[in-house]
Amino acid sequence: MLTLIKNADVYAPQHLGTKDILIGAGKIVAIEDQIDTHPAFSEVIDASGKIVTPGFIDQHVHIIGAGGKYGYASMTPEIMLSELVSCGTTTVVGLLGTDGTARSVKTLYAKAKSLTDEGISAYMYTSYFSIDPVTITSNIQDDMIFIDKVLGCKVAISDERSSYPTARELLKHLREVSVGGMISGKKGILHIHLGRMSSQIDVLLEIVEKYEYPIEHISPTHVARTKELFDQSLKFAALGGMIDITTGASQYIEPYKSVLYALEQGVSIDQLTFSSDGNAGLAKLDEHKKMIGFRKAPVHLNYEQFRALVKEGNLPIQEAVKVITSNPAKNLALKNKGKIEKGCDADLCFMDQDLQLTDVIANGRQMMSGGKIIVKGNFE
Repeated sequence: MLTLIKNADVYAPQHLGTKDILIGAGKIVAIEDQIDTHPAFSEVIDASGKIVTPGFIDQHVHIIGAGGKYGYASMTPEIMLSELVSCGTTTVVGLLGTDGTARSVKTLYAKAKSLTDEGISAYMYTSYFSIDPVTITSNIQDDMIFIDKVLGCKVAISDERSSYPTARELLKHLREVSVGGMISGKKGILHIHLGRMSSQIDVLLEIVEKYEYPIEHISPTHVARTKELFDQSLKFAALGGMIDITTGASQYIEPYKSVLYALEQGVSIDQLTFSSDGNAGLAKLDEHKKMIGFRKAPVHLNYEQFRALVKEGNLPIQEAVKVITSNPAKNLALKNKGKIEKGCDADLCFMDQDLQLTDVIANGRQMMSGGKIIVKGNFE
């Protein structure tokens, strides 16, 4: 069955202008100035007046929940499909946080499979904060090779909850993700949580500069937690690395302003990504900064900060949208994601001229129509 999208203003992310897009079997079959309709098409969607971009990619979401910093009752629940679809997220990467005991990496895998069954694309990182890995198989390399959903490994540095790993310890992890990726046809990345400590990313720069390790396998996140950390992370980006700015928590200024600052410092937009840290556990504070409860880190702010880049930062759509489409796809080496091209997965976001999200298609299936979720998770 085929779907024809007519008269879309396509940002692929490069601006293609008004095009028709033909979708079949979850893939983009054709993109042309005009494609004639035919009774064989299951549906024709008129996208006149709509901006169409690739579906959004969020490479850091706690899909089975996180939290627990303030005891068991502060642990967040699993995420639901509609929470992701409602903000245009058609590809998500799940991970564990501080807790690799009450939260299971096997449960994480099951949730990634569940979200995939429900209609979007879901992947995961193995392990958690500690340098001593928690894996599905016997080690990180085997997880990379034998577990389809595993794109890399999670670890933490410069945080009091981390294991204070040395460069040599991190290099062992990097060797496992890269060799495992080589064998399995994946890129393999070490996804690195950054805390607030004064050590910042010193150990990552040591790995790249002293040990000459390929920088593309190193993926630091929360880089804009503090101004000092972000300034050092820009050096990492200048060396060719990709840096990930968190939108849902842990930032010293609004994330879109971090992007603008990075651009002013000469960093290419192609080295920057957004991720939400969505569904993490956060404290709820009153006007006196006293904790009065708990809340989940939002998942929709990647989309909102993209809008701010365009509307407040005056960045062209085709540049701004890269941070949530083609750039994370490149970082994760998801070759069929993050772009609107023939043969790529049919993941699409439709927006009006004010960049308000109206429709979402994931793997060729319409999940949102006219601003309303039409496909929900099985337990919603």
